[in-house]
Amino acid sequence: MQQLARLDRSDFEVILTLNLPEPEPLPLNTLPYPVRLIQNPAPKGFGANHNAAFQEGNGDYFVILNPDIELTEDPFGPLLKLAEQDSLTICAPLILDTAGQVEDSARNFPTPYGLFKRMLYRLLGRPIVPDTLRQDADTLQPDWVAGMFVMVARETYQRLGGFNDAYFLYFEDVEFGARARLAGCHILVCKHARVIHQAQRDSHRRLRFMLWHLQSAAKYFLSFVHLRVLIRRLAKTK
Repeated sequence: MQQLARLDRSDFEVILTLNLPEPEPLPLNTLPYPVRLIQNPAPKGFGANHNAAFQEGNGDYFVILNPDIELTEDPFGPLLKLAEQDSLTICAPLILDTAGQVEDSARNFPTPYGLFKRMLYRLLGRPIVPDTLRQDADTLQPDWVAGMFVMVARETYQRLGGFNDAYFLYFEDVEFGARARLAGCHILVCKHARVIHQAQRDSHRRLRFMLWHLQSAAKYFLSFVHLRVLIRRLAKTK
């Protein structure tokens, strides 16, 4: 919130969601931009929270922004320049970790084998940088982008129906990206916009989150949306 306040911008509003009953993180009336507060009496899933926030906003563009994203520079200018070229463009910045290394935040659609490989690499502590992020172009074109920071035109988010509330955590961004691609949207990563992801890795919670991940993965791989992605991919190979 304070990093947003330091940006030389006056063209945005913030919808802040407190997913658990807790005090406000700071006096909101001291911030130089309008803030609307959503306080959940009980936790909601990632997608449900953002769908609710979308209903509260009025801007031409809807930005999904996780609280563990650090803004060291203004990423919105380059993203807006890219998004304004086509209302069907969904764009994201390049995500770096705290060591300045590129995170695997933009990927091709997952497969069961690829998911198993990723989980194994994570357990072994090996870095993963997908081919989609190894390209030299200023703008990358993955199949989907992680939901930690995404910009989408309001009309496009509304047309797609937002996130699928059936996913509590994990794979809601994959499923959203799949529906977006099937609807003709372009998903782009702008290398001129960079942010830092302050990832939290609590070892005592890892098993629970892994189970959530597996449940959401199974839901996606068994979904009609995934079937349509497979059919389109097979059709392109013929």
